[in-house]
Amino acid sequence: MIARLWHGRIRSGDAERYYRYIENTGLRDYARTQGNRGVYYLERREGDVTHVITLSFWESIDAIKRFAGDDHERARYYPEDDAFLLEREATVRHYDVRHAESRMSDDPDPQDFA
Repeated sequence: MIARLWHGRIRSGDAERYYRYIENTGLRDYARTQGNRGVYYLERREGDVTHVITLSFWESIDAIKRFAGDDHERARYYPEDDAFLLEREATVRHYDVRHAESRMSDDPDPQDFA
């Protein structure tokens, strides 16, 4: 599995509108692409600027190319991104996932008490 990390910066006042926008563009397109294994959308506010990260997971480079195009290292942008983003980073980062585990509920794992 491969993780794809994209980073952007927006004005903090636009954070909620940007999230709604990206739900209907990038996040929707991730989910519709064959070979996508999931995505996380992360925000960190630093005063007037909010950092945004999408961390998506893919079964292969070919799956990433179905989303991003043949130059899969380049970031993919949408027409209205310029209304939100303070700049466009040209590339994304890819990482081989060596271990993956997720607990998305508050229920403790029974093995924690064994």
